Amino acid sequence: MAYPQKLLAPDEVIKFETRPHWRALFVPAIVLIATVFGMSWLYFWIDSQMFGGTIIRWVVLAGGIAILALWAVRPFLRWITTEYVFTDRRIIVRSGIITRQGKDMPLAKVNNVSFFVPAMGRLLNYGGLVIQSAGENDGLTINDVPDVEDIQRDVYQYIEADEQRRRGGGGNQLPPNSAT
Repeated sequence: MAYPQKLLAPDEVIKFETRPHWRALFVPAIVLIATVFGMSWLYFWIDSQMFGGTIIRWVVLAGGIAILALWAVRPFLRWITTEYVFTDRRIIVRSGIITRQGKDMPLAKVNNVSFFVPAMGRLLNYGGLVIQSAGENDGLTINDVPDVEDIQRDVYQYIEADEQRRRGGGGNQLPPNSAT
């Protein structure tokens, strides 16, 4: 995954980085399997000798490819191009397949960090992280975060260490990441 070092400030250190939880790939995997099976069955079931059989086969093939592109490949590409990076100075969220979108939040501006875990999240160990800032924007909501409770705790520790660093107290004594 490796977030590019050239995009970091001098002396900024990545504490950990992650992607959305793997459960985001569950439905696309089912769509992939069902579409390949259904498309293969239909393709070979259609008798090429019947009137328009070849044309119908091409329609089935085109429909299967469209389904795969929209509901299997696109979600996978969205998952693989989304990254959450936590440094000793800021929280970085980057996503996008063709056009990239990003949002950074300095730890100095963070007022509150909370989390929510849906029912399925309790079983699969994921949730959402809500970070409220001191600025006029709405803050930052990160969904499908693996080990969300551990990350919330670590972010508070990073905030305290950043505050010490800015005050001149040498705040590089951050705990090792226990969330990844």
